[in-house]
Amino acid sequence: MQHETHTHADPQAPAHAHPHADPQAPAHPHPHADPQAPAHPQTHGDPQAPAHAHTRRHEPAKATWSMAALATLHCLTGCAVGEVLGMVAGTAFGWGNLPTTVLAIALAFFFGYSLTLRGVMKAGVDLRTAFRVALAADTLSIAVMELIDNGVIVLWPAAMDAQLGDPLFWGSLLISLAAAFVVTTPVNKRLIGRGKGHAVVHRYHH
Repeated sequence: MQHETHTHADPQAPAHAHPHADPQAPAHPHPHADPQAPAHPQTHGDPQAPAHAHTRRHEPAKATWSMAALATLHCLTGCAVGEVLGMVAGTAFGWGNLPTTVLAIALAFFFGYSLTLRGVMKAGVDLRTAFRVALAADTLSIAVMELIDNGVIVLWPAAMDAQLGDPLFWGSLLISLAAAFVVTTPVNKRLIGRGKGHAVVHRYHH
């Protein structure tokens, strides 16, 4: 007498297939069996593989007071040249206070940008790109510097009416530039720390 064998397997499944396995899956898949199937692709050696490639991102350099002071001194040099030329030209031509001040501010921006343009273009950057870098690096710094500089001279009694041979003319100018340096240095430090200001220029020097 023969007993019937009770099985729950799929009659179309392979002989050794697990009864609960997916009928469309291979019987015993092994990741090392297929030489063309990269079970764990290595991306460290492939520079074009973005999956787990290690890329070095450019992060803003840590801002220091020395960096901020150098950046401010750079702007101050251009501003001082423009300020002196503007004041001297306006006073020599007998201009009033307003046109003399406007000329001095315009020349301060011109010479401030010019120094940055010269430095950036030495790195092989074209004029258009260098001008954009100068705008991004110096605009706020020069604007703050000119605001403080001219504010001190305007508020200084009789400083606006001083002549070239008057010690008050040069004394007020030097003190106003020193005040502008003190106020603008923290501004530049904050900008550099955020990757702006003269941090943009440093990218072309390194």
